[in-house]
Amino acid sequence: MTRVKLIPEADQAAALSATLRTVNEAANWVSGVAFAHGVPREYELRRHTYAELKARGLGAQAAQHTIKKVRDAYTTLQANIRAGNLGTPGSKRRRKVGSTPIAFRVEAAQPYDDRCLSWQYDAQTVSIWTVAGRVKNVGFACSADALTTLRQYRKGESDLIQRDGVFYLVAVCEVGEAEPYEPDAFIGVDLGIATIATTSTGYRAAGRGLNRHRKRQLALRAKLQAKATKSAKRRLKNRRRKEARHAANVNHVISKRIVTEAERTSAGIALEELGGIRQRVRLRRPQRVTLHCWAFAQLGRFLAYKARRAGVPLVFVDPAYSSQECAQCQHIAKNNRLDQARFICRSCGVVAHADRNASHVLAHRGQSVWNAGRASRAPATP
Repeated sequence: MTRVKLIPEADQAAALSATLRTVNEAANWVSGVAFAHGVPREYELRRHTYAELKARGLGAQAAQHTIKKVRDAYTTLQANIRAGNLGTPGSKRRRKVGSTPIAFRVEAAQPYDDRCLSWQYDAQTVSIWTVAGRVKNVGFACSADALTTLRQYRKGESDLIQRDGVFYLVAVCEVGEAEPYEPDAFIGVDLGIATIATTSTGYRAAGRGLNRHRKRQLALRAKLQAKATKSAKRRLKNRRRKEARHAANVNHVISKRIVTEAERTSAGIALEELGGIRQRVRLRRPQRVTLHCWAFAQLGRFLAYKARRAGVPLVFVDPAYSSQECAQCQHIAKNNRLDQARFICRSCGVVAHADRNASHVLAHRGQSVWNAGRASRAPATP
């Protein structure tokens, strides 16, 4: 996905705002029809709603996309119910989501295809359908890298969204994956609280400065939450988005640095299996707050897609006891880890930084996982 910021004139902004309001009001009506008919298939839902959507002023493509948006929302809801993400059968939350139609916000995203949205990359403008007609020469702003990505890889639909009065287009970009190479070694990546990521090659990502930033944001959030006024809630909402952007930027920088180093040295990446990290780790209350306020899963996703794009092999390994295992002799003991920073093996006596030792352990495990997978793919000897 590549997101660009639209820079419309006043009349263009009014047309875009009216369009989102109209299509989402129509989506709420379609949702009610779908709920009343037991959520039929898309083709049948179209028979019940298409004519009315056209009468409401939606173009043919906009009407089709509105119907598909509603049907996709119900498909996602049903998948979440089956997976148990919305509670157990009979729970209050489960009954609530199943007893009312899905509702769309006034500013919810609306998909566009190439028939109702065209891009002019040289002029950095778009031509887009609205309920007031086709609006041309709507400027957009993005980075040079994002513009290059749009030129080369944009394919499929783009979503128009509005956030705090600002319009964005989120375009789908299909970037090809490079063929993975045979790694000479593996770089272990240990994730932590004091240091976000430590690699077996010596790179330590973030640390004291980022932790100070997180503590300051936590204190500011506490002050705003204590006020509990409308203005404070509005400020909290803006701050939450700002913190999310900051975390995403830091994770992008960390993941790019690790993948670039692995590509330069023809190495693979061994990353901790992140599933259920919040349930597995036992921490004191202040540490739990720090753990829950950082997007470790996002860092893992960034590493994964950047590695695929560069052709860098990436494996996920079991992190169990990696902080207690010696990277030299593989001896595991709880008292090997003296404190947050120091590691002293009780068997061979090696002294190391605890995070650095854990990253070497993960690197060894990554090599083992890779070798095991390679052996399982080897053809049987005749």
